[in-house]
Amino acid sequence: MVHLAAESIGAEQMGISNEITIRIENMNKWYGTYHALRDVNLTVRRGERIVVAGPSGSGKSTMIRCINRLEEHQTGRIVVDGIELSSDLKNIDLVRSEVGMVFQHFNLFPHLTILENCTLAPIWVRKMPRREANALAMHFLEKVKIPDQAHKYPGQLSGGQQQRVAIARALCMKPRIMLFDEPTSALDPEMVKEVLDTMIKLAEDGMTMLCVTHEMGFAQAVANRVIFMDQGQIIEENNPQDFFNAPKSERTRLFLSQILRH
Repeated sequence: MVHLAAESIGAEQMGISNEITIRIENMNKWYGTYHALRDVNLTVRRGERIVVAGPSGSGKSTMIRCINRLEEHQTGRIVVDGIELSSDLKNIDLVRSEVGMVFQHFNLFPHLTILENCTLAPIWVRKMPRREANALAMHFLEKVKIPDQAHKYPGQLSGGQQQRVAIARALCMKPRIMLFDEPTSALDPEMVKEVLDTMIKLAEDGMTMLCVTHEMGFAQAVANRVIFMDQGQIIEENNPQDFFNAPKSERTRLFLSQILRH
């Protein structure tokens, strides 16, 4: 577990509002006959930071990928910022324009510079003038502490730097919600902390975040709610202190005893 110097961010500091930004109701998803998500219910308020934990194959990544329709759910409802996700392509585009996502693998275009990677979507999707897009990209590259890498190519950067570029690129679309799908699992251990520190800064700025991660130190430092999933279901959700110190479920206790040993 990576030690994070940042102190736990209290809920009162997080600016959590009563506005519901994501609502999932009785969601189910199958891959053929495999029941990947089972009657998932989740409500996320504006400004919340939620960490989703659980063993491999528990449905964590599938759930957050359903939130911006990278995966299609079969039954139940997902409403993001008042827009219900269905097969309506217009609604899907509207939701994706408000929801940023950072993946395990960086998915940067190798033939474009870091600056070009960051400005591509604002220019093509938001129709932003190039000068304005460049200024915005440099602002977020400053925020993730790599403005000096703007004119290099992805292959010239370390894994940690590339993941920070991926975060900056997502922020350039000015999303209202950020989804992270195991953003540090492909990194060497010494690069993990720099990415987690970047995410902590986002939390301090009030970004609504859902993060699938095995980094329990990050959960303790940043989350105001931890969700534990197993076999496609939400088994437990609680504030970090109670989740780690007084888990309700035996399955959660077993998971924590295994993961906190490493």
